[in-house]
Amino acid sequence: MFENLSERLGGVFDRLTKQGALSEEDVKTALREVRVALLEADVSLPVAREFINKVQSKATGSAVTKSITPGQQVVKIVHDALIDTLRGEGEPGDLKIDNPPAAILMVGLQGSGKTTTTGKLAKRLAVREGKKVLMASLDIYRPAAMEQLAILGAQVEVDTLPIVAGESAVQIAKRAKQQATLGGYDVYMLDTAGRLQIDETLMQEVQDVRDAVAPRETLLVVDGLTGQVAVEVAEEFDSKIGISGVVLTRMDGDGRGGAALSMRAVTGKPIKFVGSGEKMDALETFEPERIAGRILGMGD
Repeated sequence: MFENLSERLGGVFDRLTKQGALSEEDVKTALREVRVALLEADVSLPVAREFINKVQSKATGSAVTKSITPGQQVVKIVHDALIDTLRGEGEPGDLKIDNPPAAILMVGLQGSGKTTTTGKLAKRLAVREGKKVLMASLDIYRPAAMEQLAILGAQVEVDTLPIVAGESAVQIAKRAKQQATLGGYDVYMLDTAGRLQIDETLMQEVQDVRDAVAPRETLLVVDGLTGQVAVEVAEEFDSKIGISGVVLTRMDGDGRGGAALSMRAVTGKPIKFVGSGEKMDALETFEPERIAGRILGMGD
Protein backbone atom coordinates (compact mmCIF):
# COMPACT_ATOMS: atom_id res chain seq x y z
CA MET A 1 0.00 0.00 0.00
CA PHE A 2 1.35 3.44 -1.02
CA GLU A 3 4.59 1.86 -2.26
CA ASN A 4 4.96 4.08 -5.35
CA LEU A 5 3.99 7.24 -3.45
CA SER A 6 6.42 6.44 -0.63
CA GLU A 7 9.29 5.95 -3.06
CA ARG A 8 8.60 9.20 -4.89
CA LEU A 9 8.21 11.26 -1.72
CA GLY A 10 11.21 9.57 -0.12
CA GLY A 11 13.38 10.78 -2.98
CA VAL A 12 12.07 14.36 -2.77
CA PHE A 13 12.57 14.60 1.01
CA ASP A 14 16.00 12.96 0.94
CA ARG A 15 17.19 15.74 -1.31
CA LEU A 16 15.58 18.40 0.88
CA THR A 17 17.04 17.15 4.16
CA LYS A 18 20.55 16.79 2.65
CA GLN A 19 20.53 20.34 1.32
CA GLY A 20 21.00 22.19 4.59
CA ALA A 21 19.79 25.75 4.01
CA LEU A 22 16.60 26.03 1.94
CA SER A 23 15.27 28.91 -0.09
CA GLU A 24 11.54 29.38 -0.68
CA GLU A 25 12.20 28.35 -4.28
CA ASP A 26 13.71 25.02 -3.10
CA VAL A 27 10.56 24.31 -1.09
CA LYS A 28 8.29 25.24 -4.01
CA THR A 29 10.25 22.99 -6.40
CA ALA A 30 10.01 20.08 -3.94
CA LEU A 31 6.27 20.63 -3.49
CA ARG A 32 5.74 20.62 -7.25
CA GLU A 33 7.26 17.13 -7.26
CA VAL A 34 5.07 16.13 -4.32
CA ARG A 35 2.01 17.29 -6.27
CA VAL A 36 2.97 15.16 -9.29
CA ALA A 37 3.57 12.16 -6.99
CA LEU A 38 0.10 12.61 -5.43
CA LEU A 39 -1.58 12.80 -8.84
CA GLU A 40 0.28 9.69 -10.01
CA ALA A 41 -0.96 7.92 -6.88
CA ASP A 42 -4.50 8.67 -8.13
CA VAL A 43 -5.24 11.39 -5.58
CA SER A 44 -7.93 13.69 -7.01
CA LEU A 45 -6.70 16.99 -8.46
CA PRO A 46 -8.63 19.31 -6.06
CA VAL A 47 -7.38 17.32 -3.05
CA ALA A 48 -3.76 17.40 -4.28
CA ARG A 49 -4.02 21.13 -4.98
CA GLU A 50 -5.49 21.94 -1.57
CA PHE A 51 -2.92 19.72 0.15
CA ILE A 52 0.01 21.49 -1.56
CA ASN A 53 -1.43 24.95 -0.82
CA LYS A 54 -1.80 24.05 2.85
CA VAL A 55 1.77 22.74 3.08
CA GLN A 56 3.26 25.59 1.05
CA SER A 57 1.80 28.34 3.23
CA LYS A 58 3.36 26.70 6.32
CA ALA A 59 6.62 25.53 4.74
CA THR A 60 7.75 28.75 3.07
CA GLY A 61 7.70 30.89 6.20
CA SER A 62 11.01 32.20 7.57
CA ALA A 63 10.56 30.02 10.69
CA VAL A 64 11.15 27.01 8.43
CA THR A 65 13.66 28.27 5.86
CA LYS A 66 15.85 29.85 8.57
CA SER A 67 15.62 26.95 11.04
CA ILE A 68 18.60 24.65 11.73
CA THR A 69 16.90 21.65 10.08
CA PRO A 70 14.65 23.14 7.39
CA GLY A 71 14.31 19.90 5.40
CA GLN A 72 13.06 18.00 8.44
CA GLN A 73 10.65 20.82 9.27
CA VAL A 74 9.12 20.55 5.79
CA VAL A 75 8.78 16.76 6.17
CA LYS A 76 7.00 17.29 9.50
CA ILE A 77 4.60 19.81 7.94
CA VAL A 78 3.81 17.33 5.13
CA HIS A 79 3.35 14.55 7.71
CA ASP A 80 0.88 16.66 9.73
CA ALA A 81 -1.00 17.69 6.58
CA LEU A 82 -1.31 14.02 5.54
CA ILE A 83 -2.81 13.14 8.92
CA ASP A 84 -5.29 16.02 8.55
CA THR A 85 -6.26 14.87 5.04
CA LEU A 86 -6.81 11.28 6.19
CA ARG A 87 -8.50 11.85 9.53
CA GLY A 88 -12.23 11.61 10.09
CA GLU A 89 -14.22 12.57 13.15
CA GLY A 90 -13.74 10.57 16.35
CA GLU A 91 -11.66 7.45 16.78
CA PRO A 92 -11.16 5.15 13.79
CA GLY A 93 -13.19 1.97 13.93
CA ASP A 94 -15.43 3.14 16.78
CA LEU A 95 -18.91 2.06 15.71
CA LYS A 96 -22.16 3.35 17.22
CA ILE A 97 -23.61 0.09 18.42
CA ASP A 98 -25.57 1.15 21.46
CA ASN A 99 -29.27 0.38 22.13
CA PRO A 100 -29.10 -3.30 21.20
CA PRO A 101 -29.85 -4.77 18.81
CA ALA A 102 -28.01 -2.20 16.67
CA ALA A 103 -28.25 -2.59 12.91
CA ILE A 104 -25.15 -2.22 10.72
CA LEU A 105 -26.02 -1.85 7.05
CA MET A 106 -23.28 -3.00 4.68
CA VAL A 107 -23.54 -1.45 1.20
CA GLY A 108 -21.42 -1.31 -1.95
CA LEU A 109 -20.99 -2.51 -5.51
CA GLN A 110 -20.62 -6.15 -6.49
CA GLY A 111 -17.03 -7.34 -6.31
CA SER A 112 -15.95 -4.82 -3.66
CA GLY A 113 -15.55 -7.53 -1.01
CA LYS A 114 -18.71 -6.60 0.89
CA THR A 115 -19.74 -10.10 2.02
CA THR A 116 -16.23 -11.04 3.15
CA THR A 117 -15.90 -7.70 4.95
CA THR A 118 -19.23 -8.35 6.71
CA GLY A 119 -17.78 -11.64 8.00
CA LYS A 120 -14.49 -10.01 9.05
CA LEU A 121 -16.24 -7.20 10.90
CA ALA A 122 -18.65 -9.63 12.60
CA LYS A 123 -15.68 -11.67 13.80
CA ARG A 124 -13.92 -8.55 15.07
CA LEU A 125 -17.01 -7.41 17.02
CA ALA A 126 -17.52 -10.88 18.49
CA VAL A 127 -13.90 -11.65 19.39
CA ARG A 128 -12.48 -8.23 20.32
CA GLU A 129 -15.55 -6.56 21.75
CA GLY A 130 -17.46 -9.57 23.06
CA LYS A 131 -20.59 -8.68 21.11
CA LYS A 132 -23.28 -11.20 20.24
CA VAL A 133 -23.63 -10.77 16.48
CA LEU A 134 -26.16 -11.97 13.91
CA MET A 135 -25.48 -11.72 10.16
CA ALA A 136 -28.12 -11.75 7.43
CA SER A 137 -27.71 -11.79 3.65
CA LEU A 138 -30.18 -9.58 1.77
CA ASP A 139 -28.75 -10.54 -1.61
CA ILE A 140 -31.64 -12.32 -3.33
CA TYR A 141 -30.11 -11.96 -6.80
CA ARG A 142 -26.61 -13.41 -6.84
CA PRO A 143 -26.64 -17.20 -6.87
CA ALA A 144 -25.27 -18.66 -3.63
CA ALA A 145 -24.74 -15.21 -2.01
CA MET A 146 -26.75 -16.25 1.06
CA GLU A 147 -24.91 -19.57 1.30
CA GLN A 148 -21.60 -17.70 1.06
CA LEU A 149 -22.48 -15.65 4.16
CA ALA A 150 -23.66 -18.78 5.99
CA ILE A 151 -20.31 -20.47 5.26
CA LEU A 152 -18.41 -17.38 6.48
CA GLY A 153 -20.58 -17.36 9.60
CA ALA A 154 -19.62 -20.95 10.38
CA GLN A 155 -15.93 -20.09 9.78
CA VAL A 156 -15.90 -17.12 12.15
CA GLU A 157 -18.39 -18.70 14.59
CA VAL A 158 -21.02 -15.99 14.18
CA ASP A 159 -24.72 -16.80 13.78
CA THR A 160 -26.43 -16.21 10.43
CA LEU A 161 -30.15 -15.75 9.84
CA PRO A 162 -31.73 -18.94 8.44
CA ILE A 163 -32.41 -18.68 4.70
CA VAL A 164 -36.09 -18.53 3.68
CA ALA A 165 -36.71 -18.71 -0.07
CA GLY A 166 -38.90 -16.12 -1.78
CA GLU A 167 -38.56 -13.23 0.69
CA SER A 168 -37.75 -9.68 -0.40
CA ALA A 169 -34.71 -7.83 0.97
CA VAL A 170 -36.94 -5.74 3.24
CA GLN A 171 -38.71 -8.85 4.59
CA ILE A 172 -35.34 -10.46 5.37
CA ALA A 173 -34.17 -7.27 7.11
CA LYS A 174 -37.31 -7.15 9.26
CA ARG A 175 -36.93 -10.85 10.15
CA ALA A 176 -33.28 -10.23 11.09
CA LYS A 177 -34.35 -7.37 13.36
CA GLN A 178 -36.99 -9.53 15.03
CA GLN A 179 -34.58 -12.46 15.46
CA ALA A 180 -31.90 -10.12 16.87
CA THR A 181 -34.38 -8.68 19.35
CA LEU A 182 -35.76 -12.04 20.48
CA GLY A 183 -32.34 -13.68 20.57
CA GLY A 184 -30.70 -10.98 22.69
CA TYR A 185 -28.14 -9.97 20.05
CA ASP A 186 -26.08 -6.78 20.45
CA VAL A 187 -25.63 -6.26 16.73
CA TYR A 188 -27.19 -7.50 13.52
CA MET A 189 -25.37 -6.97 10.24
CA LEU A 190 -27.24 -6.72 6.96
CA ASP A 191 -25.23 -7.61 3.85
CA THR A 192 -27.14 -5.93 1.02
CA ALA A 193 -27.00 -6.88 -2.66
CA GLY A 194 -24.49 -5.16 -4.92
CA ARG A 195 -24.57 -4.39 -8.62
CA LEU A 196 -21.82 -3.97 -11.19
CA GLN A 197 -22.70 -0.28 -11.31
CA ILE A 198 -24.98 2.07 -9.41
CA ASP A 199 -28.59 1.82 -10.61
CA GLU A 200 -32.02 2.94 -9.45
CA THR A 201 -33.17 -0.54 -8.40
CA LEU A 202 -30.16 -1.05 -6.15
CA MET A 203 -30.51 2.36 -4.52
CA GLN A 204 -34.26 2.01 -4.00
CA GLU A 205 -33.84 -1.37 -2.36
CA VAL A 206 -31.12 -0.13 0.00
CA GLN A 207 -33.24 2.94 0.86
CA ASP A 208 -36.21 0.67 1.69
CA VAL A 209 -34.03 -1.52 3.93
CA ARG A 210 -32.56 1.56 5.62
CA ASP A 211 -36.05 2.93 6.31
CA ALA A 212 -37.19 -0.45 7.70
CA VAL A 213 -34.39 -0.89 10.25
CA ALA A 214 -32.94 2.62 10.91
CA PRO A 215 -29.31 1.41 11.05
CA ARG A 216 -26.89 2.83 13.61
CA GLU A 217 -24.10 2.55 11.02
CA THR A 218 -24.19 2.38 7.22
CA LEU A 219 -20.79 1.25 6.03
CA LEU A 220 -19.82 1.50 2.39
CA VAL A 221 -17.34 -1.15 1.23
CA VAL A 222 -15.23 0.00 -1.74
CA ASP A 223 -12.34 -1.57 -3.58
CA GLY A 224 -9.20 0.49 -2.94
CA LEU A 225 -7.76 -0.63 -6.28
CA THR A 226 -10.36 1.41 -8.16
CA GLY A 227 -8.80 4.71 -7.00
CA GLN A 228 -10.91 7.73 -7.96
CA VAL A 229 -13.86 5.50 -8.90
CA ALA A 230 -14.06 4.43 -5.24
CA VAL A 231 -14.44 8.09 -4.23
CA GLU A 232 -17.16 8.68 -6.85
CA VAL A 233 -19.06 5.59 -5.66
CA ALA A 234 -18.86 6.90 -2.07
CA GLU A 235 -20.27 10.29 -3.10
CA GLU A 236 -23.14 8.62 -4.94
CA PHE A 237 -24.07 6.26 -2.09
CA ASP A 238 -23.83 9.06 0.44
CA SER A 239 -26.11 11.37 -1.54
CA LYS A 240 -28.74 8.64 -2.07
CA ILE A 241 -28.58 6.68 1.19
CA GLY A 242 -26.34 8.48 3.65
CA ILE A 243 -23.27 6.56 4.78
CA SER A 244 -21.56 6.86 8.16
CA GLY A 245 -18.18 5.46 7.15
CA VAL A 246 -16.11 3.65 4.55
CA VAL A 247 -14.23 0.35 4.50
CA LEU A 248 -11.47 0.21 1.86
CA THR A 249 -10.69 -3.32 0.70
CA ARG A 250 -7.66 -4.72 -1.16
CA MET A 251 -5.41 -2.03 0.25
CA ASP A 252 -2.61 -4.58 0.42
CA GLY A 253 -2.55 -4.84 -3.37
CA ASP A 254 -2.32 -1.24 -4.45
CA GLY A 255 0.95 0.62 -4.75
CA ARG A 256 -0.88 3.93 -5.28
CA GLY A 257 -3.40 4.30 -2.46
CA GLY A 258 -4.90 7.55 -3.79
CA ALA A 259 -8.44 6.53 -2.82
CA ALA A 260 -7.49 6.67 0.85
CA LEU A 261 -6.10 10.18 0.52
CA SER A 262 -9.05 11.53 -1.48
CA MET A 263 -11.89 9.74 0.33
CA ARG A 264 -12.04 11.81 3.49
CA ALA A 265 -11.41 15.15 1.78
CA VAL A 266 -13.99 14.60 -0.96
CA THR A 267 -16.80 12.79 0.87
CA GLY A 268 -16.34 14.12 4.39
CA LYS A 269 -16.80 10.53 5.63
CA PRO A 270 -14.22 8.75 7.77
CA ILE A 271 -12.48 5.61 6.59
CA LYS A 272 -13.26 3.23 9.45
CA PHE A 273 -11.42 0.08 8.41
CA VAL A 274 -9.10 -1.25 5.71
CA GLY A 275 -9.06 -4.80 4.44
CA SER A 276 -5.51 -6.01 4.08
CA GLY A 277 -5.72 -9.62 2.92
CA GLU A 278 -7.92 -12.67 2.43
CA LYS A 279 -7.82 -14.05 5.97
CA MET A 280 -10.83 -13.41 8.19
CA ASP A 281 -8.79 -11.37 10.68
CA ALA A 282 -7.24 -9.18 7.95
CA LEU A 283 -9.25 -6.08 8.84
CA GLU A 284 -7.52 -3.17 10.54
CA THR A 285 -8.81 0.10 11.90
CA PHE A 286 -7.75 2.95 9.64
CA GLU A 287 -5.25 4.96 11.66
CA PRO A 288 -4.17 8.23 10.00
CA GLU A 289 -0.93 8.59 12.01
CA ARG A 290 0.28 5.13 11.01
CA ILE A 291 -0.76 5.58 7.39
CA ALA A 292 0.95 8.99 7.15
CA GLY A 293 4.10 7.47 8.65
CA ARG A 294 3.94 4.63 6.14
CA ILE A 295 3.54 7.04 3.21
CA LEU A 296 6.60 8.99 4.31
CA GLY A 297 8.62 5.83 4.87
CA MET A 298 8.81 6.35 8.63
CA GLY A 299 7.51 2.84 9.40
CA ASP A 300 4.40 2.35 11.52
